[in-house]
Amino acid sequence: MAHSTGKKIAAAATLTCLTCSQGLLMEASKVNGHYPYNVATVPLMSELMKFVLSSFLLYQQYSKDRLAAQMTLDWRSVMLFPIPSIIYLFHNNVQFYTMAYVDAATYQILGNLKIVTTGFLFWIALKRYLSRIQWLALLLLMAGATVSQISGCEGSVLAAPVNGYLLGILSALLSATAGVYTEFLMKKNNDSLYFQNLQLYGFGTIFNALRLCFDDASAGYENGSWLTSGLAGWNWITWTIAINFAFSGLFVSWIMKYADTIVKVYATSSAMLLTAVLSVWFFDLEPTLQMFLGILIACVSINLYFMPKDSSPPGPSLPTAAVKEEPRRVDRTR
Repeated sequence: MAHSTGKKIAAAATLTCLTCSQGLLMEASKVNGHYPYNVATVPLMSELMKFVLSSFLLYQQYSKDRLAAQMTLDWRSVMLFPIPSIIYLFHNNVQFYTMAYVDAATYQILGNLKIVTTGFLFWIALKRYLSRIQWLALLLLMAGATVSQISGCEGSVLAAPVNGYLLGILSALLSATAGVYTEFLMKKNNDSLYFQNLQLYGFGTIFNALRLCFDDASAGYENGSWLTSGLAGWNWITWTIAINFAFSGLFVSWIMKYADTIVKVYATSSAMLLTAVLSVWFFDLEPTLQMFLGILIACVSINLYFMPKDSSPPGPSLPTAAVKEEPRRVDRTR
């Protein structure tokens, strides 16, 4: 199914807005600087929402057009879908260990490595060719995101043990691997997007529930079970965050199916910069020169990456020498 460039831009812009609002909503949900709810229950609820919504959309699609609702039920295909959840599980643990070695500023800067690692795996794993200009654009995006996150010339920034850098690189590789592998899953056949989402978010719900069970067991059930107290402290902002996460995930799936991972990288990176701008108004964040320079560099990067391959106007044509035609000889013998 072909989708126009306009639809892809609209989907990326919507994902940018949803991702941008996540940080603002999570900050607004704090009470006295702390979250009054179990933050691990939010991903579980959002995965469950995505699973239910995908089931409903698949049912609607199947009722209208059974051919469009194509489903591959072979177990070898289905068992490929838990892998992204497993990768993200390892990624979350690596992030936790990385924070033990580096400060918050260095952690954010190292996180930008996923921009280039995604491009590298995009090229190696999916055999998608990137031009020199597009590679330069990805490097500029990483530089712009990094510049916007440097708060000053403090000596503590990027002054961390080697283990911290190695874990940061591993975290970026895991994040890029999950994104590229998900795109491979979405495009490996012509299955319905809703059926593919059903599998992705079904396994995502299971893994998030198992994670909560593990947390309860590790804590010796001091606060009871998440099954009975999972929604404690939730309010309308928390529900908005869960709904936001759910629709963000659905838009990511659409982009993976009909666009590519790089579009998703640009959408999420743009959201990070947009969040910084909005925080100036909502949370009295002091605007810095680094932030504006980062936004400028990111805008240049977007223009370079999505620039038409041949955007230069045709040059003047070279004068061609006139060819003198010889007079045709008429045969008068007849």
